[in-house]
Amino acid sequence: MPIPMLQAGALDGCRVIDLSRVLGGPYCTQLLADHGADVIKIEPPAGDETRGWGPPFLGDTASYFIGVNRNKRGMALDLSQSAGQELLRRLLADADVLVENFKPGTLEKWGLGYQALSAMFPRLVHCRVSGFGADGPLGGLPGYDACAQAMCGLMSVNGEADGDATRVGLPVVDMVTGLNAAVAVLLALNERTRSGLGQFLDITLYDCAVSLLHPHAANYFYSGKVPGRTGNAHPNIAPYETLPTRSGPIFLAVGNNRQFAALAQALGAPHLAGDARFGSNAARLQHREALRGELATLLAPHEAAALAEQLLRQGVPAAAVQNVEDVLRHPHTRHRGMVLEHGDYRGVGSPIKLSRTPASLRRVPPELGEHDAEIRAEAGN
Repeated sequence: MPIPMLQAGALDGCRVIDLSRVLGGPYCTQLLADHGADVIKIEPPAGDETRGWGPPFLGDTASYFIGVNRNKRGMALDLSQSAGQELLRRLLADADVLVENFKPGTLEKWGLGYQALSAMFPRLVHCRVSGFGADGPLGGLPGYDACAQAMCGLMSVNGEADGDATRVGLPVVDMVTGLNAAVAVLLALNERTRSGLGQFLDITLYDCAVSLLHPHAANYFYSGKVPGRTGNAHPNIAPYETLPTRSGPIFLAVGNNRQFAALAQALGAPHLAGDARFGSNAARLQHREALRGELATLLAPHEAAALAEQLLRQGVPAAAVQNVEDVLRHPHTRHRGMVLEHGDYRGVGSPIKLSRTPASLRRVPPELGEHDAEIRAEAGN
């Protein structure tokens, strides 16, 4: 369902053919669609499998699908059949970008791989999101967010020191892969203005997961020690963790001596800043347990949210630990346009804010095959 727009987006006039499913690819194309790209989401006849990943549902469509597929037109197409392949080629003739996450080799089998398509459409930017890429020791194998977190070291540094390796509680690898894919598309489109040529963008969950290992990879490179789990505490900074208050946990993220002195002053214990055990970050790390004890006593009578706001206003990084409902109802979330609403649709807004050409909600996520006739007509079919 189209929604009236007030102005064109930064990618107005850019057409994206989206063959991707599940999360990484769809998140990439939603970012592009939010900023005006005409994204045509092509699904197999059975639909993107995330349409069924519920409850909860809105009608027959799972919230999971709804969360990453707004601002797109949708059609169903069987690419294993020659008629579907031919229609895709006609659509690509007017497209700038193709985003897909087929297992490497699948599109090639249908004559729709990069080599074939680039010969027909030299200006086409072809972005493939895959687990591991097409070659190398793991080339061609399927990729999944949780497995990437496990095999790429993220789980090994997430969790309590005396507990098990733990998955990050959201699909961080898939979403960062989608973000990197969107960045890659924009880089390739910019380069095309000089060369006139598209190119192949090889974006993998594996690479993106490994890229998230800061500071743990850097620590390993320069210490030779294998990083472990530290719970909510930072391996390089103190105090940088959750601590208890009267109303619940507060997170302190004190990165320098000035901030530590301001924290000590705010808690009525300015002497802590002059304590040799806490006089530098290195000293605070060495005496982390003693510091934790001092702060726990000082924080005990406080209410987390009020103290966190006070500390922030004094230049000390701090936050009460909020749940998802708290965040979505927070006045600042609304102020920043991070909750979108239209009819029954609810979604998280775009974090990319542009002054003249902002992101906008133009379409709610499509029903399966909703725009078949419209898109076929545009392709002359």
